[in-house]
Amino acid sequence: MLNIRGAAAGLVLLLGLTSCGITIPQDPDGTLERVSGATLRVGVTENAEWVQLPRAGDPAGIEPGLVEEFAETLDATIEWVPGSEHELAQDLSHGQLDMAIGGFAADTPWIKEAGITRPYAETRDERGKTVKHVMLVPMGENAFLLKLDQFLQAQEVEL
Repeated sequence: MLNIRGAAAGLVLLLGLTSCGITIPQDPDGTLERVSGATLRVGVTENAEWVQLPRAGDPAGIEPGLVEEFAETLDATIEWVPGSEHELAQDLSHGQLDMAIGGFAADTPWIKEAGITRPYAETRDERGKTVKHVMLVPMGENAFLLKLDQFLQAQEVEL
């Protein structure tokens, strides 16, 4: 009897929250809503086959290709912002970027400044250690992170 009352109370609470327009996950800074149909600010740092920065033109490589496809799903244009890993992590933490790419590994030291996607590709380093690749996003922008994660997990990344 108690379980039925608890379940009923939970259902009432859930219905109440959804009728109030609350969605989970949320973006405190509204990243997903702001970039949809607008501009996606992407920090880029060079890293072998993952990101190449030519002297002229847009970045090339595995991750810029993925970002271009992701931006299409949002009907967004891309503003590429080159910088060092440190600069990009700082820009993410200050809300100046929407995401950053550069062949980042899941054990990135920038975890205190940025959120990370789930690993979407694996490689081996020169010592044979498995490297799980992620992209960086602003901390706490969970709706945007979920959308990016869902996109990346659906891709077959060719290395």
